[in-house]
Amino acid sequence: MNGLFITFEGPDGSGKSTQLQRLVEFLQERNIDFIKTREPGGTTISDLIRQIILDPEHTKMASKTEILLYAASRAQHVEEVIKPALQLGKVVVCDRFVDASIAYQGYGLGFGEEMIQEINRFATGGLTPDRTFLIDVSPEIGRERMKARNAQEFNQSLDRIEQKELDYHQRVRQGFLALAKSEARIKLVNGAESIEMIQELIREDIQQLLRNR
Repeated sequence: MNGLFITFEGPDGSGKSTQLQRLVEFLQERNIDFIKTREPGGTTISDLIRQIILDPEHTKMASKTEILLYAASRAQHVEEVIKPALQLGKVVVCDRFVDASIAYQGYGLGFGEEMIQEINRFATGGLTPDRTFLIDVSPEIGRERMKARNAQEFNQSLDRIEQKELDYHQRVRQGFLALAKSEARIKLVNGAESIEMIQELIREDIQQLLRNR
């Protein structure tokens, strides 16, 4: 049996991590063999790179450095975790993948999609998710949601990427929406809907994918 590679994407505060966890519970209930992972991170080496990328103290990080660090973290993640799990026929559920780099660095930082795609093709060996759920909300809504979650220490709780200006996050969202138009594997989901309604849509789609693999 072939593995199934599922990713979750969306602007900060979209609720993607909540939906990912609900899907994990669904897979557990049905005794489906899966792993849950995330980016940047997922391995010891990748988690160390994550700390460097997201540390708010690293204000002097060059944009090219950020792009290459994300790709380096992803390369290790693919080789050590994702590919072996897929080869064993498992469902891999991942919080972010290459689409995030295209949106955040390609659109957000203005480097364009082509360069980010090329770097990440090398990093991943061309690995592409079978399904990507893109949970879409405006940057304003996302920021309010994050603020509600971390009301006591909101500013201190934001990582280096989350602290960027609103214009940057608007470009990121446009990047995600452009990807959704060009990639059939991406299922665009309205993040303003209820958690239950979104999860129902996701579970129906996953069940179909599991039947077809």
